[in-house]
Amino acid sequence: MKRFAIILLSLLLIAGPAVAGGSFEEAEALYGERDYKAARAIAEPLAVAGDPRAMAMLGAMYQMGRGAETDLARAIDWYKKAAAAGQVPAQFALGMIYLDGSLGSIDYDAGANWVGKAARAGNPEAQFNMGLLASGAFGNPPDWPAAADWYRMAAERGLAKGQYNLAVLYLEGRGVTKDEVEAAKWLAKAATQGNADAALDYGVLVLRGEGVQKDERIGAQWLLVSARRGNVVAENRVARLYAYGKGVAADPVEALKWNILATRGGRPDAELDTLLEPLTAAQKAEAQRRADAFQPVN
Repeated sequence: MKRFAIILLSLLLIAGPAVAGGSFEEAEALYGERDYKAARAIAEPLAVAGDPRAMAMLGAMYQMGRGAETDLARAIDWYKKAAAAGQVPAQFALGMIYLDGSLGSIDYDAGANWVGKAARAGNPEAQFNMGLLASGAFGNPPDWPAAADWYRMAAERGLAKGQYNLAVLYLEGRGVTKDEVEAAKWLAKAATQGNADAALDYGVLVLRGEGVQKDERIGAQWLLVSARRGNVVAENRVARLYAYGKGVAADPVEALKWNILATRGGRPDAELDTLLEPLTAAQKAEAQRRADAFQPVN
C-alpha cells in the first residue's frame, strides 16, 4: 500500500504534547515521526468531521495496528468513506485489501474496481497493479495489450517496476511489437533507479549489443549493480564474468565469491565448480571470507 508522505517539520513546530483540534498536516507529520497515537488524536476528529485524508490515515492505522488495535473491518470502513470522497490512496489501499487475501478470500471484482479508480486517477502503483491484473495475475485470461497500456502509464510516471515490466513485454513481444531498442530504453530507466532485475537484463543487452551499443565493460558493470543488490541470477553471471575475464579482469577468487553467493541463493553452477576447484586453500578461504562478509545494497 502506498505510504502517506512524510512531512518533516522542525522540532519547534512539533514540540510539546499533541492536542486535538490540530491540522491534518500536524497529524501527517506526527505519523511520519511514528508518533501514531498523537497522530490519531488529531486525525480522528478530522475524519469524523469529513476530511478524506484523515479518513484514509485512520484506515491505515487500523489496517497496520499503528496507534490503534489492528481492526481490518474498521480499516475498510474508513477507507471506503475516504475512497467514496475521491481520496485516491484510499481507493488503492481498499482495492488491494480485496485482492491480497487479507479478508480470507479474494474479491477480484471489488478489488479491480477500486484499484482501477485509483489507476485512472493517475496513481502509478495502482496503474502497475492494473497491469498485473491484465497480465493474468489471478488466473484470468491475460490481456497483454491492456497490460502494456497500464505498465506504460506507470512507467511514464517514473515507477521503476512499471518500466521494467513494460521492457519485458517489449523483449517478449507481448501486447506490443517486439522491440529490443524500446526494451533497452525502459530497462535503462528502471536500472538507474536501482531495480536489480532491470540492471541484470540491461547489462545482458549491453554485453550482447542487443537494442543498444555493445560494450562488455559497461554491461559487466550493470550486472555487478544487480549482483550487489542480491539478484541471484546476476551473482551467477558475475561469477562467470570474473572466471572468464569478460568485461572485467579475470579474478578467480572473486569468481568463487560470487559463485558461493549464487549457490547459497539457489543457483548452483557445476561448470564453475569444476573450473574453480584448482584454487589453492588460501584462495578458497579468501573467497569464502568475502562471501560471508557480503551485504546486499538496499
